[in-house]
Amino acid sequence: MKKIPGILLILSATFISFLTIKSSEKTYIEELQLVTYEINPKNQKLQFFWKNKRDKNYKNFQNLKSELQNEGKRLVFAMNGGMYFKDLSPQGLYIESGIIKSDIDTVQNGYGNFYLQPNGVFYLTKNREPVICTTKSYRYNQKIEYATQSGPMLVIDGKIHPKFTIGSPNVHIRNGVGILPNGNLLFAMSKEKVNFYDFANYFKKKGCKKALYLDGFVSRTYLPSVNWKQLDGNFGVIIAEIK
Repeated sequence: MKKIPGILLILSATFISFLTIKSSEKTYIEELQLVTYEINPKNQKLQFFWKNKRDKNYKNFQNLKSELQNEGKRLVFAMNGGMYFKDLSPQGLYIESGIIKSDIDTVQNGYGNFYLQPNGVFYLTKNREPVICTTKSYRYNQKIEYATQSGPMLVIDGKIHPKFTIGSPNVHIRNGVGILPNGNLLFAMSKEKVNFYDFANYFKKKGCKKALYLDGFVSRTYLPSVNWKQLDGNFGVIIAEIK
């Protein structure tokens, strides 16, 4: 009988510890510093860019912004849209205006984040339907207007990528895209270094059943509506909303 209070004390401490961990996780997710942007692809003009009419890489948002202004258009939002090689060509699949400009990469055991299986593809159809799927399940069809391949997947069928670890010390600036329950797209870039698990968990908490990692420390976002204007950089594919 004298041991019962001790047992109760241990159980109570364990329960309090559990609540603390859960509370800390919730607070961290809520306070995760991100630049986010929700877009309805049915009503907003989302396009993918790589090279201009002179066959020159845009490289960054400033160059894209300037060229759009010359055409009487305005850049509303932009984010780098996937990994690339040293010559700034897309790594893996890239489709622009229905034209395949870079073939899909189906290698399973390559080096780097791109090959952390499963990786995936984000595409928009000509009917402005957004799709995020694993590379393995991707099937080309002529209805695809824009597509970019990257990796790893962040969220797969509502579950965080199985190779991500809670508390991982592997932290970087990261950006990605997910599909919300209402069908809209959610773009997010961390303002501070974050690990894969916490970044993926953000999309999961928002209700995304599918989300894809786009890139890491090179990530940039242009979103003047929240006074976030990163116009520098030197990368490949750009995903942008224009008016």
